[in-house]
Amino acid sequence: MTTTEPAAAQDRASSESAQAAALHTGISDPRTLITRNLRQSGIYVAFVLIIGLFAILTDGVLLSPDNLTNIVLQYSYILVLAIGMVIVIIAGHIDLSVGSVVALTGAVSAVLVIQQDYPWWVGILAAVVVGMAVGAWQGFWVAYVGIPAFIVTLAGMLLFRGLTLQVLNNISLSPFPEEYTRVATGFLNGLLGGQGYDAFTLVIAAIAVGGYAVSGFRTRLARIRYQQPVESFPLFVAKVLVVGAVVMYFAWQLAHARGLPIVLIILAALVLVYGVITRRTVFGRQVYAIGGNLSAATLSGVKVKKVNFWIFVNMGFLAGVAGVIYSSRTSGAQPGAGNMFELDAIAAAFIGGAAVAGGVGTVMGAVVGGLIMAVMSNGMQLMGVDQSTQSVVKGLVLLAAVAFDIYNKRRAGATR
Repeated sequence: MTTTEPAAAQDRASSESAQAAALHTGISDPRTLITRNLRQSGIYVAFVLIIGLFAILTDGVLLSPDNLTNIVLQYSYILVLAIGMVIVIIAGHIDLSVGSVVALTGAVSAVLVIQQDYPWWVGILAAVVVGMAVGAWQGFWVAYVGIPAFIVTLAGMLLFRGLTLQVLNNISLSPFPEEYTRVATGFLNGLLGGQGYDAFTLVIAAIAVGGYAVSGFRTRLARIRYQQPVESFPLFVAKVLVVGAVVMYFAWQLAHARGLPIVLIILAALVLVYGVITRRTVFGRQVYAIGGNLSAATLSGVKVKKVNFWIFVNMGFLAGVAGVIYSSRTSGAQPGAGNMFELDAIAAAFIGGAAVAGGVGTVMGAVVGGLIMAVMSNGMQLMGVDQSTQSVVKGLVLLAAVAFDIYNKRRAGATR
């Protein structure tokens, strides 16, 4: 027997023991699991409670097939911006310019497609490229010149809004061709048939639930292998069943409306990709390191300037994607497009558990934070609440989220 064979046998035995342990070990008290990571678990509990509250207040209209579809279509671009914004915030920065960048990228696309008759896909590519160029411009000033991101992006908010006005010549352009508008308003329906519902939507949702279960079990195995705390196996199964039931209910409602929105596929792909980038890549770990302790990250060899530069390039890329989605949904470009989008994206990140000082936050948390804002806005609209009251409620929710973050920090410091 070679020397590598005992090692391989030992690895197999370790893997088998971890799998056996995954079925029989873990924390069985749900309250302990929630309080162990209050920042993240609290936001999911709050999300469920808010949905339940507005479902009752709107007599179930909130969860109707057509309304759920409208929520996806109306707030998708904010969720795309929130994905990029949470990465910026994790690194200890802020970006106040994304609303203006959304307007600029949509304007460039409109000029090319509507005024100059370029193909629809040229407009999409141009919007994304312009967004990345904007991100590179701001990343240069932040990373290599050393100007704080707050100042750079505040200047960018004014600069790119002015460029939008110049590109559009102070007028609105519309409409986009049908192929372009399908990005944000199109549906995949009838690919696999179904009588009164779209079977394709249900199949995709079932695949997503299966992927979630497999990924969760593998993560559980890894945590047990490294002797980290996990929930008990019955609680893990219960969590998968609850998530699966929620996803399938959501899919069932979509399947009975207009099918699977194309923009939801785009959003899901971005969530998956950026979830992997932030959790399982060197770049993602470096972003957390920079936001958590800049000096330690520098001393450990992290190329801080390079990482910060690409953080803003990435934000510009996602702003370009959001610009395409927004202009596609409105079938045009307006000088005032994207107004206040940056605040919605920032609010989504903080409500979703990002820390004000950086170093903490998740892509999924930011998306859930954005969905909380979306459900509140949609629910209050269904109830006929005026816009001023909606702004007051959103402001109070954001303030409560940041106060909750500060409470968590003090609570963690007191237990040490």
